[in-house]
Amino acid sequence: MRLTTPVYALYARRLRRGLRGGVLPRHVGLVMDGDRRRARRAGPAAPGPGHRAGAGHVDDVLGWCASLGIRHVTVFVCSTENPARRSEAEAAFLTDLVAQVVTGRPARPGGRWRLHVAGDLSVLPDRTAHALREAVGAGRARAEHHVTLAIGHGGRQEIVGALRGLLSEHAESGRSLAEAAAAVGPGDIARHLGTAGHPDPGLVTSTSGEQRTSDFPLWQAAHAELYFCEAHRPAFREVDFLRALRSHAARERRRGR
Repeated sequence: MRLTTPVYALYARRLRRGLRGGVLPRHVGLVMDGDRRRARRAGPAAPGPGHRAGAGHVDDVLGWCASLGIRHVTVFVCSTENPARRSEAEAAFLTDLVAQVVTGRPARPGGRWRLHVAGDLSVLPDRTAHALREAVGAGRARAEHHVTLAIGHGGRQEIVGALRGLLSEHAESGRSLAEAAAAVGPGDIARHLGTAGHPDPGLVTSTSGEQRTSDFPLWQAAHAELYFCEAHRPAFREVDFLRALRSHAARERRRGR
């Protein structure tokens, strides 16, 4: 959402100035919640308009990140179970909308952001999964900005999948299970995650007042700072994002110590 009132613009500039010289996260995670609730407050219509507004809002967030030099963003879209919990009509609308978004600005060939996907695409309709694979393949190999969609994603399932991949790797090399267990380390598991090769998020922010991380990638967020915002996703403004970064910069990062 773009607001251009003088007071808003002045406040946004003040927040940006306050971030100068501060520690910004290399990677930001976003649990963008609240599409349906915002739509219900607007009227009794189906939640489609709320999802559409939220999806269009992603491009704004990526622009804010790029302007601050944040080159890695993970957007949590839905969990593995989420499509099954929605009505058939809403699930179809949401997944079609995802397909439209990923073939748009952030992922288009030559665009600034290269698209990655973390999750089980088999839980999505075939047309949506196909669109996601096509968009991932269309990205520039040397893009400096990376956006990962966690879609059909389960935090626990991802770790289980990584362990399976690691065990298969060891089995193919002829190692015994005992040898594999003795050799395994955190870096080995990280290589088999959906965000392999990317830095872990330093900040994970959730909208709509929900104080939870949903099914955001658990392993990667182990040392992330958490920030919870009251605004629903379509109403999440740049100043809300800048406040989250200000909070992150002011915290002492112990990284589990």
